[in-house]
Amino acid sequence: MRTIVAIKRVLYDALGHFNDDDGWAMASHLAITALMALFPFLIFATTLASFLGADAFADTAVHIIFDTWPQRVAQPIADEVVRVLTVRRTDLLTYGVVLAGFFASNGIEAVRASLNRAYRVSETRSFFYRRFQSIFFVLIATAGFLVISVFLVFAPLLARVAEANFEWITPYMGTITVWRYTIATMVIILGLFSVHIWLPSGRRPLISLVPGIVFTLAAWLIGSNIFARYIDGFANYVTTYAGLASIMIAIVFLYILSAIFILGGELNAAILRYREARARVPN
Repeated sequence: MRTIVAIKRVLYDALGHFNDDDGWAMASHLAITALMALFPFLIFATTLASFLGADAFADTAVHIIFDTWPQRVAQPIADEVVRVLTVRRTDLLTYGVVLAGFFASNGIEAVRASLNRAYRVSETRSFFYRRFQSIFFVLIATAGFLVISVFLVFAPLLARVAEANFEWITPYMGTITVWRYTIATMVIILGLFSVHIWLPSGRRPLISLVPGIVFTLAAWLIGSNIFARYIDGFANYVTTYAGLASIMIAIVFLYILSAIFILGGELNAAILRYREARARVPN
């Protein structure tokens, strides 16, 4: 009985604060900002990777980002991304690419603002510290994708060497597609923990972040499948939005993901508040 009461209180707190503190508006802000930051980030990261000789980066980044999206949502954007990224650029150190990196960091700032609201904390760090941290996140993401792109290039060769020397490992090797999905999932999990740990103001125990992140992953999976079925079976965005159908589908999809992400932070905050309240009650 106590468990049921605790669950009701936590859910009421999380959903109530999400609704009362402009959670729906923040989800819209996060979705639009994420979409606007996507192209600058990929342009910046691909240009830097090309400068370092990693020409396979663009294809790897597209797969890592879009392989976990429903195909109907991802395909039009992925095609445009590939078209943009295959344009040869030699302006790594010019203002254009530097500004692309700066604009990409706006997406990190939107995530920070959303998590600060979800965790009910006020930002105390300076503007310069926050912006430096956001740009650092962009650079770390670029470096991570760069390492993964190199790994995926050499993965087939390493797989053949392993299979030639260890026959028992063959059934466990899978295909390059399986590796891509596995790596994309690992990147998402690592990214969620990173933003929940370092972006919002204050510090929270690592274990306290797990419920919200598990909720986010599960709800993203369920929500993506439901939205994909909705798009395939019921919605007709082409009739309503004509040439804007692809971008509208992407915006709605990102809005759903953003709302779920913020709710994950709200859930963590509600659990922490409940535990603190319980700790103050004398035994």
